[in-house]
Amino acid sequence: MSQTMSSDIAASATVPNHIAIIMDGNNRWAKKRHLPKLAGHKAGLDAVRNVVETCLKHDVQYLTLFAFSSENWNRPEDEVKGLMSLFLMALKNEVRKLHRNNIRLRVMGDKTRFSETLQAHIQEAEEKTANNDAMTLVIAANYGGEWDIVNAAQRCAEDVKKGKIESHQISRDYFEQYIGLPDVPAPDLYIRTGGETRVSNFMLWQAAYSELYFSDLYWPDFQEEALLAAIADFSRRQRRYGMTSEQVESKS
Repeated sequence: MSQTMSSDIAASATVPNHIAIIMDGNNRWAKKRHLPKLAGHKAGLDAVRNVVETCLKHDVQYLTLFAFSSENWNRPEDEVKGLMSLFLMALKNEVRKLHRNNIRLRVMGDKTRFSETLQAHIQEAEEKTANNDAMTLVIAANYGGEWDIVNAAQRCAEDVKKGKIESHQISRDYFEQYIGLPDVPAPDLYIRTGGETRVSNFMLWQAAYSELYFSDLYWPDFQEEALLAAIADFSRRQRRYGMTSEQVESKS
């Protein structure tokens, strides 16, 4: 990474407030090197550390990482067990570093399917870092965008059943209060690594107006320079939210 690029990003007024990333390509990274799949996931954890440090350095306020989807339970049993062990190890080893750097950790998704031990460590990590405010790191685990929307719809239906609200009164804002972590702003920049160009059921509601960026790099190779390139690309875009270019420019 060039020092010039880092300085340019640091000085930019359009660094995204919230970056969301689908961390894809760990298995293919390992296969390319004739390594077991878990080696790719362990290398991916190193990339997580690097990206977290980069976001903190450049004042990104929120970083959401798609660690384990609700569909990932369908993967081979040994891989799922390895991923759960790696998640637990990361909670045990990394939370102190996050706390030391004033980073808040939150986990988004259906945590009830995890082991009691893993759930307890998640709760402990969230409580330990709850008052940190330099940056918020969100880990999406056992998460799916469709599940998130259906869960919100069910909770709205319960409110109607209990007489809290009439069905015709359910607005976008009302519905959104039941979407995962509603106090976290929507992603500005939505990145997928690994050369795939689909959103794979990640933050479907929240990403309605996110800027999409696809990288051919496998996740373990997505280091600081790659993230800064994505941010630089984001900074050149005009976000119109349904307006014309002229309307946006008149507001700036």
